[in-house]
This record gives sequence, C-alpha cells and structure tokens, in this order.
Amino acid sequence: MKKILILTIIAIAVLSCSDNDDNGNLNNCDFASIVSTEQYENAPSDQLAINSLEINGDCLKINFSASGCDGNSWALKLIDSEHIFESFPPQRNLRLSFKNWEDSLAFITKELTFDISNLQVDGNKVQLNLTNSENLNILYEY
Repeated sequence: MKKILILTIIAIAVLSCSDNDDNGNLNNCDFASIVSTEQYENAPSDQLAINSLEINGDCLKINFSASGCDGNSWALKLIDSEHIFESFPPQRNLRLSFKNWEDSLAFITKELTFDISNLQVDGNKVQLNLTNSENLNILYEY
C-alpha cells in the first residue's frame, strides 16, 4: 500500500510540472522579453554592439559583443516600449538593456534568445525595431 501511495505522489508531482523553463518561458528561449515604458526609458544602457538578429519560432536570437573578461556578470534585458505604431506591418520599438560590470580590453561575443510571443499584435506579423545605436529591425511573423 505504501508503494502505491508513493508512486501515486511521484506521478502527480511529475504530471503537474509545467513546460516552463527556469525563466518562465514556454518557448525554450533564454529569457522573457519585458513590456514596460518605464524600463524601456530607464534601464541601463552600457555600450554594446549588436551583430545580428534572427527569429526562430517565438525566440529572438541576438548576437552581440561588448568589452569584458568573460561576460558572466553581464545583465541583459530585452525591453519593449509598450507603444505599437500603426503602419503596415505594425511596429514595436525595443531595446537591449545592458549593464556591464567587467572592466577589460577584451571584446566578447555572445548569443542569447528572448521569448517575444508577448509582443504579438492583431494580424500575423509585427516589425520589431531594436533602437540601440544601430537601429536594426526584423519582421516577426506568427
């Protein structure tokens, strides 16, 4: 009887787990994107270079470079301004907030993915404008 009870508890625990990863994302991205005018305007904006953007499903992959030792202490957030620009297709402005505590002459390149499913608007596509110094954009179709 104890074995059945233990197996039942284990089965309930396993079945009740969600598909979310450690960051609360459903799409196997590294991080969630944030929608906040306040954070868009006030989050850290240390120097970085965005090399490329790519969308795979609902994940936006950003390849970027910055100075540092190894990049392990960097803090990054993808933040949407909350404003949707009425055009065809609609547009949203985002920025990659970056805080760098590393003081080094080395230049490191990293690649991170952000869940952008919360940036969908009516219709089936939206242009995402990354407003860091390069003003890159990419079309997100869903």
